[in-house]
Amino acid sequence: MKEKEMERPKVIIADDHEIVIDGIKSMLGTHPGFEIVGQALNGQEVLSLLMNKPNFCDVIIADVSMPVMTGIDLCRKVKQDYSAIKVLILSMYSSPAVVRDCIHAEADGYVLKNAGKEVLIEALQAVCNHGTYYSEEIIPILAQQASKESRKKEHQTLLSKRELEVLTLIVEEYTSEEIASKLFISKKTVDNHRASILDKTSSKSTIGLIKFALVNGLLHEG
Repeated sequence: MKEKEMERPKVIIADDHEIVIDGIKSMLGTHPGFEIVGQALNGQEVLSLLMNKPNFCDVIIADVSMPVMTGIDLCRKVKQDYSAIKVLILSMYSSPAVVRDCIHAEADGYVLKNAGKEVLIEALQAVCNHGTYYSEEIIPILAQQASKESRKKEHQTLLSKRELEVLTLIVEEYTSEEIASKLFISKKTVDNHRASILDKTSSKSTIGLIKFALVNGLLHEG
């Protein structure tokens, strides 16, 4: 039993409204999959918690707008100094500029505050399993913004037509199995395409691929 508890992802909640922290603690407190190990009212307080205990947590739930240090600035710092820690942004904002800043900061996920308990847990499970989670409302917003700002750059020629198809589905959060099914190819072929795309775009993760797609105007309105 104790060994099982040790395996539970450890969570820090950062929000400048204690009522929000209490709400998240209430949602997660009865869930056996997570352990809440700390809370903070701003990003700087989170860094203070991590300073002497770098293995103190596995994932940070952070609000975008906090005094002293915002969630986006916290994310940048965490990714720089504690790269193994996942960051899930929880925000009331769905504007393209804010979401884009979070992606550039390499946030592992972005959930709107009007989402329910099931969505929050799904997002936490996704990022803790080395995936990403962006609320379904977010990708269309990004796609629309990218379409307006699209510039046909030479980077696009780096990828084959099939690789562009695979990249689009990766950005839309499809798994390798789902991509294989949609494109009528094997999972191994999908994984080979994914590895090739990562190499060609000099990306290290799915977040890197999303950044590449956004910056190079590869997101299209559905």
